[in-house]
Formats: sequence, structure tokens, C-alpha cells
Amino acid sequence: MANQTAVNFLKLPAVTTLDFSNHRYGSIPIRSLARALQHNSTITTLDLENNEIGDVGARSLGHALLYNTTITALNLSHNRIGDVGAQSLRRALLNNTTITTLDLHYNEIGDDGAQSLSHALRYNSTLTTLNLWNNGIAEVGAQSLGDALPHNSALTTLNLWNNRIGDAGAQSLGDGLQHNSTLTTLNVQCNQIRNVGAQSLGNALQQNTTLTTLNLSFNEIGAVGAQSLGDALQYNSTLTTLNLSHNGIGDVGAQSLGVVLQHNSTLTTLNLSFNKIGDVGAQFLANALQYNSTLTVLNLWDNYIGNDGTKSFGDALQQNKTLTILTVSGNRIGDDAMNIIVKLLERNSGAGLEIGPLPSGSPWPTSSLQYCKPTRPNDA
Repeated sequence: MANQTAVNFLKLPAVTTLDFSNHRYGSIPIRSLARALQHNSTITTLDLENNEIGDVGARSLGHALLYNTTITALNLSHNRIGDVGAQSLRRALLNNTTITTLDLHYNEIGDDGAQSLSHALRYNSTLTTLNLWNNGIAEVGAQSLGDALPHNSALTTLNLWNNRIGDAGAQSLGDGLQHNSTLTTLNVQCNQIRNVGAQSLGNALQQNTTLTTLNLSFNEIGAVGAQSLGDALQYNSTLTTLNLSHNGIGDVGAQSLGVVLQHNSTLTTLNLSFNKIGDVGAQFLANALQYNSTLTVLNLWDNYIGNDGTKSFGDALQQNKTLTILTVSGNRIGDDAMNIIVKLLERNSGAGLEIGPLPSGSPWPTSSLQYCKPTRPNDA
């Protein structure tokens, strides 16, 4: 029944999107679907998330993509695809010229699978988005991806959230970024990156002219890593969004970033939530706001900021007219100090402020272990 249902949909001339997610079809029905896709000329988006297709199903789909010329977005997440399945997809990417988005998150491709896909990236000129989060990729796989970046001229978004590339993997990606001219978004959240890896990415930012978004949250870069990134921002003129949440940068790290924010003219969003920043660090950041004219969003959720730090922001906002969102939930701020901030932010167009404790049932965890723990599809 599943075989015939999928194939029947492909015969409908007006259908351009097929969503078969969460059906757990397995590899056998996918074979029938793959054979039909070889001759289909209408489907552009195919979602097969959570179908347990495994390497066998990935091989069938990879073969279909050698002939299909219409599919542009393919979601194969949550499918227990390993390195063998990744090899089949590598062959497809080496020949296919229409796929622009490939989602492989929550699979089991590992370093070997990452190496196969990296080989394809050296030659593929159409894939713009590759999602590889939670795939057990370590430093070897990250090295392959980093080595591919200088040769790739199409990829704009690379998501490696919740792998374990570490400092060595971050260094490889950083080396690749120095010679890449297309990637705009890099997510390395939850990857056991410390200050050495942050320094490598910082070195890359000094040379790279295309990356606009960098997510380093839930790592362990500390104050030293924050300083390296701050030094990079003195030279970088393209990065607009930087997420350093959950990195333990403290007051010293906040000081390094505050100093550079006085002169940086491109960063618009900075997330420093859950970083043990106290009044001293807040004062450095607030001082930067008196000179900065581009930052619009500053997230300081759940730090150690009290009334003194809040007063510093109040003084800064007397001068600053561009900050529109200041998130200070979960800090130690009294009502009087908060009211001053609220009034000043309301003056700035579209201003917003989040105050008070973390809401009940908040999706934001309090530790990197909780947020970065690998899980399997539909685990309880």
C-alpha cells in the first residue's frame, strides 16, 4: 500500500511537494518511490524525514538523483543513514545539478560519511544548504569539510550543530573559511570547541569577507576565546550575527567584546546569554553602546547583572539610539533600575525588553550537557 501511494502521488501533474515524513516506510517502499522519481518532472521538494530508510534507501534515492532534474530540496533527516548511504549521496551530488538543499540531520554518517560528502562539495556547484547536525562527526570529518570549502563556490549554509569536532575540527573549518567566498552561515553549536578553536575561527574572520552569521553557542571558549573573536571583529566587516551563548566568557570576555564594539560597524545581533557576566562586564558592554551605532539586538539573558550594571545600560541608552532589543531575563535587576531601561528603550523605534525570571517550561536549558545531549528519533 505504501509503495503504491507514493507512486500514485508522483503521477499527479500539479503536485510539486511531497511530504512523507514520519511514516517509517523503511527501505522497500522507498525503492519504488526512487524508481518513479527517475522519470518525474514536477516534484521539487521531497520530505522523507523519519522513515528508517537506512543506507539501502539512501542508495536508491542517490541513484534516482542521477536522472531526476527537478528536485531542489531533499529532507532525509532521522533515517539512520550511515557512511555507506552518504557515499551514494556523494555520487548523486557529483552529477546532480538541481539539488540546492540537503537535510541529513540526525543520521549516523560519522567521519567517513562526512568525507564522502566533502568530496562532492569540491565539485558540486548548486548545493547551497547542507544540514549535518547530530551525525557523530568529529575532527576528521570536519577536516574534510574544511578542506572542501576553498574549492566550493555554491554552499552558503553549513549546519554542524551537536557534533564533536573540537578545537582541531574548528581549526580546519577556520582554515577553509579563509579561502572561501560563498558561505554566509556557519553553525558549530555544541561541538566541544574551546579557546584554541575560537582563535582559529577568529583568524578566519579576519580574512573572510562573506560570513554573516556564526553560531558558537554551547561551547567552552571562555574569556580567551572571546578575546580572540573580539580581536577578529576589529578587522571583519561582514559578520552581522554572533551567538556566544553558554560559553563562560565572564566579565573578562565581555570586556574584550565591549572594547571592539566601540569601533565595529557591522554587527547587529550579539547573544551573550548564560555567560556569567556580572556588573563589571555589563559596564564594559554598556560603555560600548555609547559609541556603537549598528547593534540592534543584545541578549544578556541569565547572567549575573545587578542594579549597577543596569544603571550603566541606562546611561548608555541616553546616547544610543539604535539598540532596539535588550534581553535581560534571569538577572538580578530591581524594579527601579528596570523602569529606567524600559523608558529609554521605548524611545528607540520598535524597542523591546525581556525581564524577570525564566518562564515556566522555558525551552532554554541551564547547562550545555542538557542541550547538547544526542538523542534518537522519537526517543521518549
